[in-house]
Amino acid sequence: MPIASGVKRSWQHRSPRPSLPTVAVLGGISATADASEWWPTVVCDGGSIDTSEYRVVGMDWLDGRAGPDGRPERVVTTHDQADALAAHLDASGIASLHAIVGASYGGMVALAFAERYPTRVEHVVVISAPAKAHPMSTALRSLQRRIVELGIETGRETDALSIARGLAMTTYRSTEEFGRRFDGESVERYLRHHGEKFARSFSAARFLALSLSADLHSVNPEECSTPATFVAARGDVIVPIAQMDELAARWGGPNRLIETTTTTGHDAFLAEPKVVGQLIHEALTSQVAS
Repeated sequence: MPIASGVKRSWQHRSPRPSLPTVAVLGGISATADASEWWPTVVCDGGSIDTSEYRVVGMDWLDGRAGPDGRPERVVTTHDQADALAAHLDASGIASLHAIVGASYGGMVALAFAERYPTRVEHVVVISAPAKAHPMSTALRSLQRRIVELGIETGRETDALSIARGLAMTTYRSTEEFGRRFDGESVERYLRHHGEKFARSFSAARFLALSLSADLHSVNPEECSTPATFVAARGDVIVPIAQMDELAARWGGPNRLIETTTTTGHDAFLAEPKVVGQLIHEALTSQVAS
């Protein structure tokens, strides 16, 4: 079965033992299919997601492709991403997954997959991802999209994308971390650097499609029975801990909720991989009690 239209590249860890249990690893909107690229200390031989113990698969996100006006041609949902992952598994001859480990947008896709394909995954590990976008998160992302749309309309797409990403960076980390790390000038350099770096590798249409996809995300937790581990990040502006509490309380299957001791907020899974990696390792090697 072919991969769904819009997937630029799919990647599968070339395990010397293809009979190993398979784990899908999914990250944020800027993550690549190869999780060892953006999570190198977590997805590696001997890592928290040990590539000598698991067959690891990933995917690039559907993004709707750019139309003549520079905007995405169609809306892409997290359930579309789940369907694309299922198609990738079919094409690879993988009937079911031992687990999906999803963080941020990847966690939303993990939830959508658990809702749509409950018999194809034994366990989901969901890091900083809600059942539905928080209104404040939608408010912030909608402003980012307006900035990018203005850039398209005025011929300054790259500058607009850089500013939008810089604004997004203020929500990926915690107030506590910003206060500890920066002064006025250094924080401006930090945001400019990350914004410009992002704009060099991301198109406006891709950003608009995935940003909107996050805001349209919605699953019904009561209808989900897959055993789950939910990881909430302290200081997360985008997915407040209260949202993760609600997700766990409403989940239809056995689950547990873990609040991290990290201080970096939503991006803790990237900024503090040792802490979050240990939680993932424990989740993959233990059963969730009902």
